[in-house]
Amino acid sequence: MPGTPIRVLIVDDSALMRDMLASVLRRDPGIEVVGTAADPFAARDAIKRLNPDVLTLDVEMPGMNGISFLEKLMALRPMPVVMVSTLTQAGAFSTLRALEIGAVDVVGKPAKASDLDRVAAELIDKIKVAAAANVGAHRAAQEKTPPRFSTAPPPVGCSRTGTVIGIGASTGGVEAIRAVLTDLPAEMPPILIVQHMPGQFTGSFASRLDGLCALRVKEAEDGEVLRPGTVYLGPGGRQFELGHAGPNLTCRIGSEERVSGHAPSVDVLFRSMARVCPINSLGVILTGMGRDGASGLLDIRLGGGHTIGQNEATSVVYGMPRAAYEIGAVERQLPLQGIAPYLTATFSPEPADKAHI
Repeated sequence: MPGTPIRVLIVDDSALMRDMLASVLRRDPGIEVVGTAADPFAARDAIKRLNPDVLTLDVEMPGMNGISFLEKLMALRPMPVVMVSTLTQAGAFSTLRALEIGAVDVVGKPAKASDLDRVAAELIDKIKVAAAANVGAHRAAQEKTPPRFSTAPPPVGCSRTGTVIGIGASTGGVEAIRAVLTDLPAEMPPILIVQHMPGQFTGSFASRLDGLCALRVKEAEDGEVLRPGTVYLGPGGRQFELGHAGPNLTCRIGSEERVSGHAPSVDVLFRSMARVCPINSLGVILTGMGRDGASGLLDIRLGGGHTIGQNEATSVVYGMPRAAYEIGAVERQLPLQGIAPYLTATFSPEPADKAHI
């Protein structure tokens, strides 16, 4: 009901951390901390008893770690989960795995009391997003057989040569990006990606995707020349753009200044694509909170490029795709499972009329 506080259960093995997180969340009248649990076994009982709306979950806990617990939870009782993790390189793999399993987002654990103010706003915002998230969309990302849907043929004029694909995502994007890339063949144009995540995670995310995909996936480096069959992930904390050096398209890593509230920003990437190769750009906007990417995607479409937006039913958070759709930036709206087949057909060496999507 409108005005009903979001009921949150805190799961962490540290009594101090449970108290710190509870004190942070109680600052917001829209959130009610209904309980705490020191381990997954106590959490299981508390979930049954308290029926929380959102869970905050630590990664490292005794008896059963947070990842194993999350796997069981998402299989038996899917619910919104925000991971509270140490944002270190060592913890990146576990955190990324949690996002793949179905956690809505991650927040860096406060190391000391003075960090509380930094963490407070971020944690509160992400819990509110999680409470409204479409957790069932995660299962759609796991589906390998794309649903049949009616659509126009792939856009005329697209080819591998001289074309760049840009993908932007935020909340729910880790699994959505994985779902798209793992279904693409190695023979694709260069793909540039902005995913909102801390800088400590982007290298690990690229490495994990590289091991799962036919495409080569790497963290982008400033000035490197784009190659077909390669995916370039923008490093967290810096702006990421498409550039050019003579006849070559390149990666440009820019400032730490936030644009549309983010660094990297999807808007910055899409606007650079519209500027550098307007008619040879294809932009894809995936699940995420807010409006980042909407105006940049419109620039691509107005410049003669092509655009795709993820549909509402398969988006964990239908914020960024909705904002883009509402301003007319989305040329074609597709379910998550249909995006890779569409891109494959668009850039297939076969004539478009032979492609089956």
